[in-house]
Amino acid sequence: KAYVADAIDSTYVSSTGYYVDKFEDDLTKLTSCKKSVSLVNGTSALSLAMYISNISINDLVITQPLTFVATCNAIHHLGAKPIFIDVSLDNLGLDPLAVQEYLEENAAIDNDGNCILKETMQKIKAIIPMHTFGHPVDLDKFITICDDWNLSLIEDAAESLGSLYKGTHTGSIGRFGALSFNGNKTITTGGGGMLLCKNIAEGDRAKHLSTTAKLQHPYEYFHDEPGFNMRMPNLNAALGCAQLESLERSLVSKRIIADSYREFFLDKEAKFISEPNYAKSNYWLNAILCSTESSKNQLLDYSNSQGVNMRPVWKLMYK
Repeated sequence: KAYVADAIDSTYVSSTGYYVDKFEDDLTKLTSCKKSVSLVNGTSALSLAMYISNISINDLVITQPLTFVATCNAIHHLGAKPIFIDVSLDNLGLDPLAVQEYLEENAAIDNDGNCILKETMQKIKAIIPMHTFGHPVDLDKFITICDDWNLSLIEDAAESLGSLYKGTHTGSIGRFGALSFNGNKTITTGGGGMLLCKNIAEGDRAKHLSTTAKLQHPYEYFHDEPGFNMRMPNLNAALGCAQLESLERSLVSKRIIADSYREFFLDKEAKFISEPNYAKSNYWLNAILCSTESSKNQLLDYSNSQGVNMRPVWKLMYK
């Protein structure tokens, strides 16, 4: 409340102000990326990452069918198309072995160094794995695949604030990473997102594009390319700065809750989804894998009738 009130008193309540800069700086330090750009939501962060990665109409993007719809919405906003490849049972995120197999069977590198789908000659531009429920995918394998096939690696880290891959924060390992601060996330700005950039120059361009591509000038309005209006307001950033100060406490609490669920399901038919052995997850949401459709439905009916909110995972995106 104090930070939000201070933002109001400063009169900077919109898209510029002290807390916007502070929130970006705080996230840059937390994640060890090169530059952070605050935005209105995680979907905008994904869209901007793909735009700077030169993804446009009729291009192809490899991603997972087990994800929230925002991942695919961002692809559609640019006129690109998703290629859906299966997830790994180890982390519920995109399976690098399945991706490698798909590329070897269906793709080629053309004379200009582009990765193309042999059947249609469309360009495959990027891989977007999502760290499902905060469990990091095996990023080292995706880095190798992207290097071999000349693809951009964009991490959908919307759910994984506080999750570490081999000691490094998710979202800071690929070319870009997208965080979400929606109301249901580990910390919230009410609504908001952050683009994490591995390269300072691309981060500066992302900031420029997100602020309508307006060049700084004492009084003239001049925009040097088509831009976006994706800026996070100072009020939201103030809330984010305050929430970030309690991040570690939230992560500890979530881990205690996850341990309770893990212990409960030890002798049950359903399997609790634990963090992969190479990572430390934030356990944003806890998930179990049921052995059959009927046992899943039975569990959902019973738990919700008893006042315990359980939900099935998202419908697969290819459906």
